[in-house]
Amino acid sequence: MDNKGISKAVINRLPRYYRYLGMLLDKGVVRISSADLSSQMNVTASQIRQDLNLFGGFGQQGYGYNVAHLYEEIGKILGLDRAYHLIVIGAGRLARAVGSYVGFQKRGFRVEAFFDRNPAKHLDEGDDSIPIYPLEELSSYLENNKIDIGVIAVPAEAARKVVPVLDAGGVRGIWNFAHTDLDVPPYMTVQSVHLSESLMQLSYKINHSMIPS
Repeated sequence: MDNKGISKAVINRLPRYYRYLGMLLDKGVVRISSADLSSQMNVTASQIRQDLNLFGGFGQQGYGYNVAHLYEEIGKILGLDRAYHLIVIGAGRLARAVGSYVGFQKRGFRVEAFFDRNPAKHLDEGDDSIPIYPLEELSSYLENNKIDIGVIAVPAEAARKVVPVLDAGGVRGIWNFAHTDLDVPPYMTVQSVHLSESLMQLSYKINHSMIPS
């Protein structure tokens, strides 16, 4: 539970609600009931109502939910009503793929720069002309630029070494793609994405699923 008493399970469902509501908006849907939303998301209508009631409900009995209003309110809950400035540590294939994903910009996440130890990459630019700086310049860059989130896409040892630099530079959020768990101060937040673990979970599900006869 976080300090507001909202469970991690609920927090994990909020981006799904936001994504599905965005899809409904694109289709021109004006309102939707919890039952109809349930059928699309594979979450029970009761669970949807319980989740949303934690933040005020937003629905009207006999009407359901106004899609545009609910989309906007969940966006505010997720903090998407403001802009975030990101830097990416690393400039390899994974780092470049993450940094160039256009969906981030639409959600208010702006990648400002890449940092990498390889001198050959410093003359290059990322997609959308995002500059690539030497990793040694990270500290001075953070002194002169307000960065909210550091994306780490380097090997484990390098990832652990860069955390104190991000901390000293005022970065309070880390999106970690390194194959390691990071120790950070309590005022910093880490969201780790371990790709191999996700693939192993898929492997387990494939090998333990019911095979049709």
